[in-house]
Amino acid sequence: MDPIFTIIVIVLLALAVSDLIVGVSNDAANFLNSAIGSKAAPRWVIMAVASVGIVIGSVFSSGMMEVARNGVFHPGMFSFQDIMMLFLAVMLTDVILLDLFNTLGLPTSTTVSLVFELLGAAVIVALFVIARGEGSTDLSQDINSGKALAIISGILLSVVIAFVCGSIIMYITRLIFSFHYQQSFRIFGPFWCGFAFTAITYFALFKGLKGSSIMTPELAELLQGNMTMLLVAMFLGWTLISFALMCLRVNVLKITVLAGTFSLALAFAGNDLVNFIGVSVAGLDSYKLAKASGDVQMMMGDLAKPVVANTWILLTAGLIMAVTLWTSKKARNVSATEINLARRDEGVERFGSTSVSRGIVRFALNVNRNISKGLPKSLQRSINKRFRPLTARERTDASFDLIRATVNLTVASLLIALGTSLKLPLSTTYVTFMVGMGSSLADRAWGRESAVYRITGVLTVISGWFLTALIAFGVAALVATVLMWLEEPGVYIMLAVVVLILFQSARSYRRKSQKEESRDAERVTLANDNIVEALVGEIRTTMKNIVRIYNQTLDGVFKEDRKLLKQMVDEADELHQEAHRRKHELFSALQWLKNNNIETGHYYVQVIDYQNEATKALYHICKPCYKLIDNNHEGFNKEQVNDLRQINNDVSEIYDRIIQMLETSDFSDLDYVMELRDRLFNRISDAVLEQVRRTKKGNTSSKAGALFFEIASETKTMVLQSRNLIKSQKLFVSNVEE
Repeated sequence: MDPIFTIIVIVLLALAVSDLIVGVSNDAANFLNSAIGSKAAPRWVIMAVASVGIVIGSVFSSGMMEVARNGVFHPGMFSFQDIMMLFLAVMLTDVILLDLFNTLGLPTSTTVSLVFELLGAAVIVALFVIARGEGSTDLSQDINSGKALAIISGILLSVVIAFVCGSIIMYITRLIFSFHYQQSFRIFGPFWCGFAFTAITYFALFKGLKGSSIMTPELAELLQGNMTMLLVAMFLGWTLISFALMCLRVNVLKITVLAGTFSLALAFAGNDLVNFIGVSVAGLDSYKLAKASGDVQMMMGDLAKPVVANTWILLTAGLIMAVTLWTSKKARNVSATEINLARRDEGVERFGSTSVSRGIVRFALNVNRNISKGLPKSLQRSINKRFRPLTARERTDASFDLIRATVNLTVASLLIALGTSLKLPLSTTYVTFMVGMGSSLADRAWGRESAVYRITGVLTVISGWFLTALIAFGVAALVATVLMWLEEPGVYIMLAVVVLILFQSARSYRRKSQKEESRDAERVTLANDNIVEALVGEIRTTMKNIVRIYNQTLDGVFKEDRKLLKQMVDEADELHQEAHRRKHELFSALQWLKNNNIETGHYYVQVIDYQNEATKALYHICKPCYKLIDNNHEGFNKEQVNDLRQINNDVSEIYDRIIQMLETSDFSDLDYVMELRDRLFNRISDAVLEQVRRTKKGNTSSKAGALFFEIASETKTMVLQSRNLIKSQKLFVSNVEE
């Protein structure tokens, strides 16, 4: 047998390991978010419970997913060498696609990815086979397009149903328990947890273990025939157990959330494991068949036969996924997206505002006003009382409470189990995400201050799901074209391309993570006993970055260094975004200052406001400088450069004094800074006057002249706001010390 096929098999197995890693990073959010978001237990406990569920689910997995072998295409129409190229194209695409979504922090469906990768690669391979005059002449005989249509219908159905059910059930649940649920939970808690445990158990049995070696056809038939009696017995049993645990003062809600986490992790490994290894194992089986026959042109009809999964392969895959769960930072990145969109508190939003999201919010507000007009005032007051949020003193640092976490897990479990029993192609990712979004909406977590941004986030994720199908099909088709056209050289080329893409992605993500970790280390945390010192340190760092970026921006525009200017624009934007983010965190910082009897919050508000304005002015200097050079316009002449260098020297002297005062907490030079500021403003006025004269004489280009005026104006704003900042900082620090 040609050695290239041995290489392909080795690559397929290596890609299976990689796919397991990136796949878990994507799908971990499905079963971790409810427990992590509600802080049902320490993170290590949640991870341990999920890990046990993954390992058990993988061992009892239903084995090789049929869609990987014959669900999308008919293997009997392809030869061994063609089908190996098909499998290789699918796995290369799958690793790239999942890694991309993980890096962006967006959850996607591994099932949808796999199906459309198989479809895209199979179509191209089939066209090459037809072009060679081999096999059939009708593409429809090679491809099972009905499977792809079923997946699309499943997406539409699951998204709508999950969101609506999550909203309705969460609304009813909150009416029953309210946010102050401790008292009412003593009465209704055992029944609620009994129902939740029953739903979770039903889900674990008929979704997590369906088709496994434990769930034999005889046992499945026995359970199905006595389903009503079984559900009633489970409900009564779990209700009594919940009541007993509550009598022992055990927080049964936390146990319910952990049980749901275990159940979803079990189902994930039992059903989605094959999304990651099914294609690679199918390739290994194809290799064994061809090697035994000695004919690389043999048709692969045997792939359509049922195959018993190798237990050791499943166990190894489960252990790899469990280890990845503990070590993957990208898994936390994906989880953070959903938790951020579902959290109850306002603050920094990851997503921006769009015309669509604004329109949806306006429509919802109008509908709410019209409904409110028709409801009795007493009923509205009663409903609003049930949704009265916790006070700042009553809140914990959890993103949402245990009641919502149990709703998320229970509703998701029921919908997925129901879809499975009806043979609907539901996606675990889609259902769990949309249930979480629906429950957060019904729980009034999306207030007027955050709704437009949360809706943008949800629409972004949903659009990403549909793009997944198109991208998976297109990229797999492209990779398959290269492999079928170039054959063996194409294999090496595509391997090199994929390795390069993954390397660049890892390096880019590492740099981004390091920046975020560095920023988080400097950022003030409310639990930090040295919060005032941290606040001073943050302002000091901001001032250093402002003068550094300003100096390098002017140097870059003098030298027409486009690369340096682009870097400064990015850094200035990041600095301003951080300052803007700090404005959203004012409430938490002010609350901490108040709790620690520090009555200088109004000075701190001024400091943050001036910081935001100074960084905004800096960005408005950097951006037009970059645009001038990026558009290849004529740069500054010698006279303009000389004027700006003098301005830069004065700016540097002012900031050197400011930074020195911040480092020593000695603000005795504040009046001298005022003198330096006045001298700078006079110099800027003179420079502007000279530029007006140059413009009248036509001694400068219009673009460069306009930029000169803009730099002069924004420099004045930047220095003015920085001087105001240091003045407020002095008052803030001095009053704290008193």
